[in-house]
Amino acid sequence: MSGINTGKVIVGGLVAGLVYNVLDMVNGMLIMAADFKANAERLHLDPAAAESTTGMATWIVVDFLMGILVVWTYAAMRPRFGPGPRTAVYAALALYFAINLVMFGLTQGGMITMAIFVKMAIIQFVITIAGAVAGASVYKE
Repeated sequence: MSGINTGKVIVGGLVAGLVYNVLDMVNGMLIMAADFKANAERLHLDPAAAESTTGMATWIVVDFLMGILVVWTYAAMRPRFGPGPRTAVYAALALYFAINLVMFGLTQGGMITMAIFVKMAIIQFVITIAGAVAGASVYKE
């Protein structure tokens, strides 16, 4: 059994991160834009902050880091479950459920409405799996 190929984790993670960035941009600018704006107004937040260079750059970096994390998780699971898309989906689901537990907690504190949580959970399910499969396809030990 060989160790994790760190270089391929980075390359695969960047591929996954690119997928996450493209799909999150479509989601944020088209699908969920009105919901995000309404939530910001409900919380008396400045909606322009999310659209600022700093706000966008933060999410771009987060998506690339998420890509690296999901490919690293795939690489760690691969010896047990074997290479391929099925294991990539397992890696994606591990991170997806961890993140959604936190997001659900935010609904209980009133930071996110349940409607937004449900929409985002469905959309992020697809996005997380798509990025993981793309990134895992690049990873080789």
